[in-house]
Amino acid sequence: MGKKSKAGAPAIDIGIGDKDRAAIAAGLSRLLADTYTLYLTTHNFHWNVTGPMFNTLHAMFMTQYTELWNAVDPIAERIRALGHPAPGSYGQYGSLSSLPDAPAEPPKALAMVRILVDGHEAVARTARGVFPLAEKAGDQPTADLLTQRLDVHEKTAWMLRSLLEE
Repeated sequence: MGKKSKAGAPAIDIGIGDKDRAAIAAGLSRLLADTYTLYLTTHNFHWNVTGPMFNTLHAMFMTQYTELWNAVDPIAERIRALGHPAPGSYGQYGSLSSLPDAPAEPPKALAMVRILVDGHEAVARTARGVFPLAEKAGDQPTADLLTQRLDVHEKTAWMLRSLLEE
């Protein structure tokens, strides 16, 4: 039979040491918190956008919040696969996220776009910060997940920035 952990469950032996798994899981927890916070802000803006760009932004924000919603599960499941609990409360997300909470009063449409640009860039920075940990540990699944998230956030930030050009 295989090794047992202190709690009696089978020990995790996937070729990544305990300390590396813990560091990667902590980084992914920050990414999860950022992603969820950005999801909530984007959904908020979808509900509350007004003005001449309503149709465009309402539809764009729906596409974006749907993508973000679909991203949280793979991030959380990767944390679990590394043997750590995934954060799942607003309190945890508030303490882990690098993003501010959505404004209490909905801003004007272009201010929403600016906030979302900043949010996507922040999430990209968080993902990029975890990448060296995954690379050092030979954690290809996490590196692949991070690469996918970076592509989405950098592309979305570019598309949103395009709306701000005159």
